[in-house]
Amino acid sequence: MEVIDKAVRDIDIDAMAEQVFQESINILGGLRKLIEYRNLTWLPSLAEAAYAVVMKEELMKTHKEIAFDLGLAPQTVQNILRADAKEVERFIKGEIEKVDEHKAGGIAKLAYERVKREKRITLKEGELEVLGVDWAIRVLMRLRGMDFPIKKEQLCDRIGGIVIKGKPFKTIVDEMKPLLGSPAEVLKEIKRIVG
Repeated sequence: MEVIDKAVRDIDIDAMAEQVFQESINILGGLRKLIEYRNLTWLPSLAEAAYAVVMKEELMKTHKEIAFDLGLAPQTVQNILRADAKEVERFIKGEIEKVDEHKAGGIAKLAYERVKREKRITLKEGELEVLGVDWAIRVLMRLRGMDFPIKKEQLCDRIGGIVIKGKPFKTIVDEMKPLLGSPAEVLKEIKRIVG
């Protein structure tokens, strides 16, 4: 049992989940493609699914333990983990028009398989910054558990210390709409302001 505990301590779950998240975005055609198709609402679901899949595969946690750790409903985690990755892949490729699977769960599973296969398990320092998506992940993680719509003042309390593309969030929030309806809308506003 001690060996398993040591192995679990050596896994950087955050780094691995971020990598699975980034690969999920790549599978969908990149962050720009998501913006073009107005699918930024997928980002929070992809982040949750990336964590759920990594926690299941690397830590062998149950869906209830994952739900508790991530602050999600157990049914949501169960849907993520039960998603048929191959069916979701066929949907993304346009081979089928509709899929009843949890899309983000299927995408995260595909991404996890790629990350494991390519043995890209740890991120190098600053890698997400170079890709330009590190700020989106940090913002989404801080928004987790918040109720929407949300006032920009509440955002400043929650996200205030982040610097995005060299601009402190406290200055970005001044240019945002007064009321934001979803995490995706927050990301869109930030993207609009910082370019």
